[in-house]
Parts: sequence; C-alpha cells; structure tokens
Amino acid sequence: MTVIEVQHLTKRYKETLALDDVSLAFEQNTIYGLLGRNGAGKTTLMSILTAQNFATSGTARVFGADPYENAVVLQRICFVRESQKYPEDALPTHAFRMASLFFPNWDQGFADELVAAFELPLKTRIKKLSRGQLSAVGVIIGLASRAEITFFDEPYLGLDAVARQLFYDRLIEDYAEHPRTVILSSHLIDEVSNLIERVVVIDGGRILLDEETDAVRSRAATIVGDAAVVEAFAAGREVIHRESLGHVTSVTVLGELTAADRAALQASGLDLAPVSLQQLIVRLTQHAAQPAAEGALR
Repeated sequence: MTVIEVQHLTKRYKETLALDDVSLAFEQNTIYGLLGRNGAGKTTLMSILTAQNFATSGTARVFGADPYENAVVLQRICFVRESQKYPEDALPTHAFRMASLFFPNWDQGFADELVAAFELPLKTRIKKLSRGQLSAVGVIIGLASRAEITFFDEPYLGLDAVARQLFYDRLIEDYAEHPRTVILSSHLIDEVSNLIERVVVIDGGRILLDEETDAVRSRAATIVGDAAVVEAFAAGREVIHRESLGHVTSVTVLGELTAADRAALQASGLDLAPVSLQQLIVRLTQHAAQPAAEGALR
C-alpha cells in the first residue's frame, strides 16, 4: 500500500531550485534510503512531507491527505533530524514524556531499554548534553515512537561508530517485530546499505534513482585491465567513471553483465571488480553532474 505519494513537487528558494518536478511514492512497511549529497534536496523533501515546509508547486499526500495542519496525519509521522531543537532547560525525560503524549504507538519500555543501551544521562539538561548524547535523544524518540512513517534525517551523525551500529541493530530488530515505513537519510551509504530495502537517490533536486536495493547492486560493474582492451569492451556501454594509470584503465559501466560478457572478460584477461552501493551512487551523481557542467561551459 502506498503511504506517501508525491506528484510534480517543486520547491524554489529565490534563485535556488531545491526540488525540481519530483514525483515518487513510498510504500508501507519498507525501509528506504534517501541518499544524496549535501544540498541535494533530501531535507527539503522530508520537511514538506512532514508539514514543516511548503511546496512551490505540485502535491504531496501522506495517507492520502495533505499533511499540513492535519493532526490525524501528523500523529502517524515522526521526523527526527540532526538539528532537532528541544527546550534548553528540559531534561531528556521531558522530551520523552512529550513524545509519549503525541505518538499513539509510543513504547516507554522500549525507550527505557534504549536509554540504558545508549548510556544516556537522564538527569543532565539537554543544553549540557554532548552532541552524541543529543543525537541519542532523537534516535530514541524515532525508534520508540513506532510511528507508521518515521523519517531519520541523519540524526545519528553525532554518534560514534559503536553507537551508530547500536542504532542500526535496534532499528532492524524492532522493524522486524513492528513493521513500518522508515525513510533514512544518510551520507554513510555503506553503513546503511544492509538496512535499506529500496534506494532513492536525489541530486540537484531531481530523482536519479528509485529502485530496490538488490536491483541497484547489479546495475554497474568495474572493469580493470589493459587500456586498449578495456576500452574495446566498454565501447557502446554507458561509462559513468574512468581512471587510467599508465597502460592500465579502470571503467565503471552501467548495466548488468550477461554470462557472455563475463566469459568475454575472462578470455580477454580483464578483471571484474564489485561496485559498492556507495561507489555506485557517487559515480551516478558525478555522471549526472557532468552534462550540466559541460553545457555551462558551452
């Protein structure tokens, strides 16, 4: 079932086009990775979907309705962001108490477990918490809310590697028991790649990719070997990245390789290297930017 539907969504800030005719849908009980560079439009999109911003044009429907000033819809959504603001004199317990009043699926027992796991000092005022501890407050609210749609806009960046892994583990464990739609915005693509079921890549306000993660992984391959042989193999294929050192060339090509392709690579003495999800997305965004840059130079 579709829980979010966006049609021709555009957002402009004076001369900046933050979202450019975006259309996509998010399905029920799926973990999405909303990926892209800084300024790509990720936060703007999530802010509009959670009624914290307005579109210049186009429509956004959540559970079939406009989320703006719609208490019934907003109670079913949790939006946690890196720059989350809380009353400075409040304690973490105050933030959790407010969340428990707003989110109908709030699980206080789970919140208490997460407080212990993240070693969060409940008697320290929020204004005196470290960046990592403040991130933990947001993560705990996002998980314990058990909202039907939960947006995480990189609130875990302040956590160290151990705490981030704890977040990933608890997210996937709780998702298995309490499925919901999770939209995870992140720069740490390789860290979240095993969590996400569907990848949405946004760049320059446009959707570059919207596919299941397993399908994305097979979309590209890197071929390495003698420059002339590599270029001959790559002829007619879409090359999204190329590197050369002396007589050795590496090219990343889009498109799933067939059995015949693999046999040809082996017969030609070329090496086939896997492309991680992070590498692929970086290559795709770089490749998408090249035509625009070339057009600007003309």
